Amino acid sequence: MDKTLRDELFQKAKQWVYEAGELIKERMNEPLSIDTKSNANDLVTILDKETEKFFIKKIKANYPEHLVLSEEGFGDKLKSLDGIIWIIDPIDGTMNFVHQKRNFAISLGIYCEGIGEIGIIYDVMGNCLYHAKKGEGAYKNEKQLAPLKEKLVLKESIIGMNHYWLCENRLIDHQDMQQFIRTIRGVRTYGSAALEFAYVAEGILDAYLTMKLSPWDIAAGIVIVQEVGGVTTDIFGQPVNMLTDNPVMVANSVISEQIATVMRKGKK
Repeated sequence: MDKTLRDELFQKAKQWVYEAGELIKERMNEPLSIDTKSNANDLVTILDKETEKFFIKKIKANYPEHLVLSEEGFGDKLKSLDGIIWIIDPIDGTMNFVHQKRNFAISLGIYCEGIGEIGIIYDVMGNCLYHAKKGEGAYKNEKQLAPLKEKLVLKESIIGMNHYWLCENRLIDHQDMQQFIRTIRGVRTYGSAALEFAYVAEGILDAYLTMKLSPWDIAAGIVIVQEVGGVTTDIFGQPVNMLTDNPVMVANSVISEQIATVMRKGKK
């Protein structure tokens, strides 16, 4: 993608993200219909659906040849990453949105022929925009994020994880997982994959591990993290597939292989 088009798409995307954020804030305290998807904890609200439709309407009106991959199913059915694809999670962290009215984000990534060109993660209630264009650095609002630490050891690392690793983990042996947690400095969970990617990019988490994420959960974050020297793989250190779900690791590159080694050792 040439720079002129990348700049144009970034400006449009940023404008629409801010507009979508305002729509969410205007309506979030209204009575909302709440449904479940894959299980009782997988929530979706009318605002998730309406926000996704807002983006699709804008994209298709301005760039009818572009494709959309999105969480709530109103986008295109994709079999490849050919062309320009907008990958969108309209409200990442819906459970936080429903229960807390905070700690959720709009996540938007733009890919061209499978390469991440633009990443935007908007913490709606914090009015904080993490963003990056390929090759131009990553930013939190208007401040450029510094490259990630070049000196870091696993035992001093703070890692984003949740309780499912210990109570419902079908990927890694529980004893290996417990030993891993004892090895690191601490564990944190925020309930929004997009924000946890942003926090790795900012350096306030050193890594984030999760058992299952979809492309719209990670598309924007991959671009942002890459611009500060971080890496995104599956938990075993292999490339992620942007058309399917993956067990995902995003990390400071200094410790990513150490974590992947632990995960491979404990693989069931």
